[in-house]
Amino acid sequence: MIAVAAAITGCALFGALFYYSTLLAPLAGEELFAWRILISVPLMALCLRLLGALPQLQAVWRQLRHRPALALLLLASAALLGVQLWLFTWAPLHGYALDVSLGYFLLPLVMVAVGRWVFNERLSSLQTLATGVASLGVAHAFLSAESAAWPTFLVALGYPVYFVLRRKLATNHLGGLFVDMLLMVPAALLVVGQHPATLTHLGGHPVLGVKLLGFGVLGVTALVLFLWASRHMRIGLFGLLSYFEPVFLVLVALLVGERLGASDLFTYGPIWVAMLLLVADGIRSLRTSRA
Repeated sequence: MIAVAAAITGCALFGALFYYSTLLAPLAGEELFAWRILISVPLMALCLRLLGALPQLQAVWRQLRHRPALALLLLASAALLGVQLWLFTWAPLHGYALDVSLGYFLLPLVMVAVGRWVFNERLSSLQTLATGVASLGVAHAFLSAESAAWPTFLVALGYPVYFVLRRKLATNHLGGLFVDMLLMVPAALLVVGQHPATLTHLGGHPVLGVKLLGFGVLGVTALVLFLWASRHMRIGLFGLLSYFEPVFLVLVALLVGERLGASDLFTYGPIWVAMLLLVADGIRSLRTSRA
């Protein structure tokens, strides 16, 4: 249940982060991505120290020493995560918030399929029912959309590849996440270097600097909770719990001015029912374990 709570809390924080990015004007999506990385790396190093996770980082280094070719896969892992972090800050500022939300609606179904066919996982009866109900909502969302934009598929297909790669590399822990973030630093520095006026602006507006720091702290907390949860539960169940995130993202999309039609009830109604079924399954599992 702790992993479930961590996953749901991480989803809520991602929703808050989605909205937070709209409060950091005049910073653009690329700059927000860069600053998030630069702020996150020292914060995650502190987390590694405080949580006693330095041996995880050392384990990654030992793997790299014995298999130098692993460096290419680590770079691929960092690139997969980097694209998602960039999209997350870029989308709400460029009118793609709902498209990203649709990607997060599709993502859990892809994760369930990955868990079943890649890791041979099985769902409980309630989890299977939740998957079927949620599929109805996702199907309606795609049928009612005029077209599925590229951010939708980037989210729905990119994250499963990332999670599978981390499991195969045995880097699905805090140390592995730190390596991913560290490998993104050169790209982040390049983006910051292309916007020198931002440094001047931050120097003249300390409140914006404080907000930016809060953005980084919120992002690290959400990522650590979310990826810790992915390590401590089956990937199919983890995928289903991800349905909490698009609900929060849709609320943010509404806050930033995007609108939903009356027919959207046929999308979100099944999703909410699926979430209730997952909650019921969690309560049942908790009672069983206590018994």
